[in-house]
Amino acid sequence: MSPHQPPRPIRQFDLIAFDWDGTLFDSTAIITRCIQMAVVDVGGRMPSEKDAAYVIGLGLMQALAHAAPDVPVEKYPELGARYKHHYVAHQNDISLFEGVLAMLADLKASNHVLTVATGKSRRGLDEALRAAELQGLFDGSRTADETAGKPHPLMLQELMQEFGVAPERVLMVGDTTHDLQMALNAGCPSVGVSYGAHEPETFATLSPRFVAHSVADLHTWLVKHA
Repeated sequence: MSPHQPPRPIRQFDLIAFDWDGTLFDSTAIITRCIQMAVVDVGGRMPSEKDAAYVIGLGLMQALAHAAPDVPVEKYPELGARYKHHYVAHQNDISLFEGVLAMLADLKASNHVLTVATGKSRRGLDEALRAAELQGLFDGSRTADETAGKPHPLMLQELMQEFGVAPERVLMVGDTTHDLQMALNAGCPSVGVSYGAHEPETFATLSPRFVAHSVADLHTWLVKHA
């Protein structure tokens, strides 16, 4: 190292788990609208934007049930199918937040294990990864349909076991209280982002290490502190 170069910060975390929608992928508005349309399609009362956005990050059926309390259980399969119909029609409207690729590349260069822990289905995540040309960038991932929905800690627990990383060396990054509560339930530190589905004021009781207000803000913090 050159005497003129500042020393690299000591790495605090070995594995970083990112939520997908609203954290890396700019999809909050589309998902909210698709939930609203699906509920109306099956005869339910349209949820407010706030109520529809609140369930982002949960498993699909768990989310739709919460957003549409007046829809009977026997209509849940139809409700899920209508959501998927609307989402597929608009999925090409969704893209990575600006700066995400550069941030992930820097973290990869620092030898962090990069993973995804998402409420999406395995099929949905794999399609998103293909669309975003991100194959090979993430070392692992877990989805709600193959583990348990947030805020249950199973996604993080399985990732920790797979890569042999202790909870205190894992950082969860997400845009919802579901993400931060999952981290707490797994004994892991977390970072929240304010540009996704949930208002950052709701994060305080979940003790995130930091709340980022943009991808650039998140990138800077992670390079310095992760």
